[in-house]
Amino acid sequence: MADLLFEAGMEEIPARMIAAAEKELRDRVVELLRRERLLAETHEVRSFSTPRRLAVQVNGVLAQQPDATQEMTGPSWAAAFKDGQPTAAAQAFARKAGVEVGALQKVTTPKGEYVGATAVHRGRDAAAVLSGLLAAELAGLYWPKNMYWRAQKPERFVRPVRWMVALLDHAILPVEFAGVHAGKQTWGHRILHGDAPVTIDHPDDYLGALEAADVTADVALRRHRIRKALDAETRSVAGARWREDVALVETVTHLTEWPSVVLGSFDREFLELPEEVLVTVMRDHQKYFAVENAQGKLEPHFLAVLNTHPEENGFETIQHGNERVLRARFKDARFFWSVDQKVRLEDRVEMLQAVTFHKELGSYWDKTQANLRIAEALAELLASRGTHVDKAVLLNAVTLAKTDLTTELVKEFTELQGIVGGLYARAQKLGDTVAQAIYWQYSPAAVEGAIPPTVEGQVLGIADRTQAIAAMFGIGLEPTGSKDPYALRRAANAIVKILAETGLPLTVSDLLGSAAQTSSASHEKLTAFFWERLGFWLRDVRGFAYDVVNAVLAAGSDDVRDAIARAEALTAVRGSDDLAAIAAAFKRIKNILRPAREKGLLAKDAGAVAESLLSDPAERALYAAAQNLAPVVERLRAEREYRKALEQIAALRPHVDLFFDKVMVMAEDQAVRDNRLALIGEVLSEFSKIADFSELVSA
Repeated sequence: MADLLFEAGMEEIPARMIAAAEKELRDRVVELLRRERLLAETHEVRSFSTPRRLAVQVNGVLAQQPDATQEMTGPSWAAAFKDGQPTAAAQAFARKAGVEVGALQKVTTPKGEYVGATAVHRGRDAAAVLSGLLAAELAGLYWPKNMYWRAQKPERFVRPVRWMVALLDHAILPVEFAGVHAGKQTWGHRILHGDAPVTIDHPDDYLGALEAADVTADVALRRHRIRKALDAETRSVAGARWREDVALVETVTHLTEWPSVVLGSFDREFLELPEEVLVTVMRDHQKYFAVENAQGKLEPHFLAVLNTHPEENGFETIQHGNERVLRARFKDARFFWSVDQKVRLEDRVEMLQAVTFHKELGSYWDKTQANLRIAEALAELLASRGTHVDKAVLLNAVTLAKTDLTTELVKEFTELQGIVGGLYARAQKLGDTVAQAIYWQYSPAAVEGAIPPTVEGQVLGIADRTQAIAAMFGIGLEPTGSKDPYALRRAANAIVKILAETGLPLTVSDLLGSAAQTSSASHEKLTAFFWERLGFWLRDVRGFAYDVVNAVLAAGSDDVRDAIARAEALTAVRGSDDLAAIAAAFKRIKNILRPAREKGLLAKDAGAVAESLLSDPAERALYAAAQNLAPVVERLRAEREYRKALEQIAALRPHVDLFFDKVMVMAEDQAVRDNRLALIGEVLSEFSKIADFSELVSA
């Protein structure tokens, strides 16, 4: 067995794209080796990345493909041999299979006698196989944005490729991509190591050689070193700790090759600004970590992660430089805060007419009016269902929600929209509930985020997102494939999360009904879109099996919490043999009813089951059992006792089994046939209201 190393070196990759690309290249190389029968059973795979490289190392690569056999079937025996002599068809098939004509065999199939052959594919040398295929795996990587960098050349990649390393043990694989030929040489840290190449003699030397060249290629090790350095620097401030920020740690990990950390300070007077403003400036604009005390309050310090390790006096210079930049950003924020306070939020509402929401949909003032209509409709629905909403607070919050888009602070720090509105509402004493609703209007920003803590904030967030989705669908801007430029899927995910994690008695139909007066979007398209998002939530967030989700959604429900409850109940009982048998029977019923309707074997005027036509004891037993069970299941369903209802449905199994064992559904007599089809159709529809069991996949 041999060891493989494949590295692509390039100009600096955007940090947000590196992790996904590293994983994809790793998966592609492993799949290539598996597909080409070159991956040993006892193999080890590691992947590495820095801003300037992606690499995969596989220990356990077979030196040569094992021979493979393939059973091939060719022309009919009659066409291949005439009077015992091979025809041109037989000779052509033999050449294709790589065997002599005498090795052809007669194969008997349900369609007749054919010519067969056992083709042997001789294994190729691993180096020959990989040399021609590795470049294609690199070229096939997905990047959100690509670029051309060679004039009149077709290659597109995230950044120009500058070097490649491709080694199988000590041997160089002749891989070529974009005019770059693979070799044994990589490059170390651009500043600390300089332009001297680093030679890799064997894949196992890769990490050590790069460490000597001031590059930590192992992402986990680089992340660990950054965390340790953050801890060490923070210890110089008594009682302080750096504020945990997993996303920022990942960002700086992918921004560096040889990280170090410097502690900086700023004037305490800046702490008079809201914490959200200070942290946003540090985190989003400068990639700095905030420092806090034991109570979680900000300290006048920050931590910057460097992609270098300067001498002591160099650290001091870098520290002062970062402090100077941050001081200027804080001064700007303080100035904008002061200027914005001269105009109250109520006076900014009319200013929204000058802020475009979308060129075909008007301004944010227009959007606010639409949001108000939806929010008012939802508030009335909630009130009618016993959920208290302070309507005056809600409508005031909706009216003021977008006004911070006219402020200087949000124009400078766009990440703070909504948050600034909430802070200004609080500073201008517009009421804590109003301020809180505005502050949380864009939460959750992701499926793992927190939802607004108040009912008014929740309804504001739902109304705002519902209006945006319906408006975009109304002008044909629904998401397609991987494209979702207006983040409508994320907006729908947030709506589903709020409905799932609160007691708001609202359904998807309620939301679409409230939005209908503000948009001409297709109700069918919007419903399908929300159902798709509900399916995503159930599968990818709640972790329900895909067939359970399909079964629940196929039964029809636009109540998010109800769908979750039904999925939980179905998951709990799906291991039951009785339920598995019911699922198989219901699938069989569907397969009988569908062609019967298509072929016109089921009378169009077929109505309810006629008890007088039930002649077989098995069909009478099924009918009686279904009649007795239906009201019990319906009562349990109405009470949302779904698990008990499913257990009752599973008890129908012996009657269903006996029916299919004893009764011929497709009887020759039209009336009997229609009656039996009506019976199984009634059983299917009556007991598929919680879940469509035919969607369940048997083990």
